[in-house]
Amino acid sequence: MNVILIGYRATGKTSVGRRVAELLGYRFHDTDEIVMKTAGKTIRDIVDEGGWPLFRDMEKGAIASISKGDGWVVALGGGAVLDEENVKQVSGNSLFIWLKADAETVVNRMRKDGNNGSQRPPLTGGGTWKEVAELLRSREEVYRKNANFIVDTAGRSIEELCKEIVRRLRKSEGGGQENREAREPRGR
Repeated sequence: MNVILIGYRATGKTSVGRRVAELLGYRFHDTDEIVMKTAGKTIRDIVDEGGWPLFRDMEKGAIASISKGDGWVVALGGGAVLDEENVKQVSGNSLFIWLKADAETVVNRMRKDGNNGSQRPPLTGGGTWKEVAELLRSREEVYRKNANFIVDTAGRSIEELCKEIVRRLRKSEGGGQENREAREPRGR
């Protein structure tokens, strides 16, 4: 089984993913890191040179390269699930976990991350707060549709989040019924 972490920027996919992989004895992959390593450039540089379509094409290649793995924790880029083909690539033998945070939490984390501005370009022309609030709202349905379960990361430590995720994964593997906050099953 693979664990696929989805969600907006600065919701903890990379930090939580690394630790969850350690706890489970899985390998960890971050599609943004794969793209940057392959290109030898930051995401900002890729977007500045070729626009978001170039980055999304490279992201699709990164996802395809990890799609056949097993026993992996994968942090998908925040917009990766907007492309159904990406979702289909990694759907087999995978559980999707939506790491969720409110706009205030995301903006605060982005401001504290010294690499955020230098590596990641804005997604829209709006200011940081406006952009985050609008994109969280616009992507919520897609994240919810693809999630097997949701973990709110606001105000919680990485260790606390990882313990919850591992507990829920083990419960899920054991045939236990996961609480998906009364949502419909994933639409795949």
